[in-house]
Amino acid sequence: MKKILIVVDMQNDFVTGVLGTKEAKAIVPAVDKLVREFDGDIIFTRDTHDENYRNTQEGRKLPVEHCIKDTEGWEIIPELRDIADQCQVFDKPTFGSVQLAEHITRIAEKREVDAVYLCGVCTGICVISNAMLLKASVPEIPIRIVEKACACVTPESHETALAAMKTSQIEVV
Repeated sequence: MKKILIVVDMQNDFVTGVLGTKEAKAIVPAVDKLVREFDGDIIFTRDTHDENYRNTQEGRKLPVEHCIKDTEGWEIIPELRDIADQCQVFDKPTFGSVQLAEHITRIAEKREVDAVYLCGVCTGICVISNAMLLKASVPEIPIRIVEKACACVTPESHETALAAMKTSQIEVV
């Protein structure tokens, strides 16, 4: 049995770029430490858009171009890039990755997973979306959010997301 860590969207645009926040910058050391010390498999997600972003539903509601494929903003932050280059990376065009949930489900069906951990940004959008997809896909596998290694747009939205996940039987550690 193994543990899996999913590092959600630790990309330049969400940390230091157009949608970066002081909260996201503040968790970089915790995410870096977690990734380097994690005893298990590590998977990264990468928010991925194209030049058509503003014509999507997300782009109309959040009209800030970000994480455009193959741009500097789309890349994993420099602090984690060496690890990400050695890991599986799921590019996702929206908040949650169905492909990632299907991947974890296949592994779980072989009884090879005893827990899935998530960290990254944004707690109230992409972290919660992926956690909920995973909880629905593999309800008997513990899904755990590493609180000190997650950030949202505001501390209040971070706490709201954590509370929602706890209500859905997702553990916050």
